[in-house]
Amino acid sequence: MDVASNEIFETGTPVPCRSCQARHGVVCGALSNAQLKELNRHSMRRKIGAGSEIIAQGSESSFYSNIMRGVVKLCKMMPDGRQQIVGLQFAPDFVGRPFVRESTLSAEAATDAEICVFPRNLLDRMIGETPELQRRLHDQALNELDAARDWMLTLGRRTAEEKVASLLHLIATHAEPQTAISTAFDLPLSRAEIADFLGLTIETVSRQMTRLRKWGVILIENSRHIVVPDLDELERISA
Repeated sequence: MDVASNEIFETGTPVPCRSCQARHGVVCGALSNAQLKELNRHSMRRKIGAGSEIIAQGSESSFYSNIMRGVVKLCKMMPDGRQQIVGLQFAPDFVGRPFVRESTLSAEAATDAEICVFPRNLLDRMIGETPELQRRLHDQALNELDAARDWMLTLGRRTAEEKVASLLHLIATHAEPQTAISTAFDLPLSRAEIADFLGLTIETVSRQMTRLRKWGVILIENSRHIVVPDLDELERISA
């Protein structure tokens, strides 16, 4: 179901943008109120079911989007047909690659999600007009590069226990609701997907989850709902 976001504006920031989690994100946080109004007039809120594709690898997308709610997984299809999860995105992350028409990855909703979609031609023009937006997108690219290097370290040098804890900590620190010391969330990936993402077997993932539960680092209330009583302890193990 799509909900157009062309609601009545108040003075300054458009009304729909005021409570939006992406309001101060990479894109919208760099735009003036006038630019936000223009972007809002052409944007659309879209609810995406878990497993639905947002962007297909190799396709030419005519839009960008901000994640409003949920988790999106980035995947790479290999020549032999196998698919590898290469990253996760959370609200209020920006989905898309400016000035590159053909997507090198696919983006798929790992959970039920909501995104704000807007035309890429419009944002590309705003990027050219807004140095602050250019700088933010550049910073995001560098942050993603740093995160990719950190994840290479996780996959290449850390133990199975540290790998599982690292992934749980990544999800936990983006979960809602979250306090200073604890959080709870539903796993956005199946055990098989976690194993694929971490380069482990399903049995190893299950064994490490059980160990973390026995130590009290996490509570598993059902197969997917995880409670983290102490984020610092989970971070210590992941490091």
